[in-house]
Amino acid sequence: MKSVFKESAYSLAVSSTKSMTGHLLGGAGGIETVFTALTIHEGIIPPTINLDHPDPDCDLDYVPNTARKTDVKFAMANSFGFGGTNAAVILGKYNE
Repeated sequence: MKSVFKESAYSLAVSSTKSMTGHLLGGAGGIETVFTALTIHEGIIPPTINLDHPDPDCDLDYVPNTARKTDVKFAMANSFGFGGTNAAVILGKYNE
């Protein structure tokens, strides 16, 4: 993230819902997309549960153990699968 977003990376919230759902194999990307859409719609970033001792070298804005309420206009979900099958989707808030 730092190589793409540079200094802005530190202001982007990072969360992993797989800590709550486990690995759903072929369904993981779909569930992540639903979580991402709900995050934008509800304005609540789900936490990465059980993140008690993050690596100090991983110094981004993680959302550990407690959800964070904030306005979310855009969000990205990454899916990294077995065998090198990878995808990213970026969703944005709909404005009427």
